[in-house]
Amino acid sequence: MKELTKAEEQVMKYLWKLEKAFLKDIIEKYPEPKPAYTTVQTVIKVLTKKEFIGYEKFGKTNQYFPLISKEQYFRKHISGVVNNFFNGSISNFTSFFTDDENLSMNQLNEIKDLIETKINNLKKTNE
Repeated sequence: MKELTKAEEQVMKYLWKLEKAFLKDIIEKYPEPKPAYTTVQTVIKVLTKKEFIGYEKFGKTNQYFPLISKEQYFRKHISGVVNNFFNGSISNFTSFFTDDENLSMNQLNEIKDLIETKINNLKKTNE
C-alpha cells in the first residue's frame, strides 16, 4: 500500500467520515478558507490512481467512496512506523509510549488492561 500525502490523507479522512460523497460534499467539510475545487479534484484523481478511492458515475458527476478502510490504512501506516523507526520491534514501539512521562496511571492501566485482555483471548483460542 502506498503512503498518502497530507493533502491525500485529509481528503480520505473526510471521505471515510462521509462514506460516499460528491466532490462538493468533500469540499464542504474543509474549514475556511476552503481549497480550490480544482485542487481537491486533482487530489481525488491521484487517490483514484493509487486505488484508495473508487467512484460511481452519475451523468457528468462522480460519487466517490473509499476502497480501503480507515483501519486498514492506519494498521499499515503504523506497521511502517514500527519498521522504520523501531527496527520492526513492537516492544521498542510500546516502550517509546510507556516511557512518556506524561502518561497518567489511568492511561498506563488502560494499556495494561488491553494487553491482558488480548493475552486472555489468545489463551482461550489456543486451548
